[in-house]
Amino acid sequence: MTLNVLGWALDVATLGVAVASLLCGWRLLAGPGMTDRLLAIDTLYINAVALIVLFGLRWQTDLLFEAALLVAMLGFVSTVAVGRFLTRGDVIE
Repeated sequence: MTLNVLGWALDVATLGVAVASLLCGWRLLAGPGMTDRLLAIDTLYINAVALIVLFGLRWQTDLLFEAALLVAMLGFVSTVAVGRFLTRGDVIE
C-alpha cells in the first residue's frame, strides 16, 4: 500500500512540476521585460532540478541526484552572470 501511494505522489508531483515548467516557458517567451525573462529562466532551472530529482526517486538511481546538483550549480552561476550583466552592462571587469 505504501509503495502505491508513493508512486501516485511522484506522478502528481511530476505533473505539477511539468505544468510549472510550461508556464515558466510561456513567461520566458511572452515576458514584457528582461527581468521577467531572467526570473523565468531562474524558475525553469529550479523546475529542471525538481524534475531530475523526481525521476531519480522514480527510477531509484543516485546518478540523477548528482546531475541535479550540477544543474543547480550551473543555473545559479548563470543567473548571477545574467543579473550582473543586466545591472552593470558587463559580465567580466
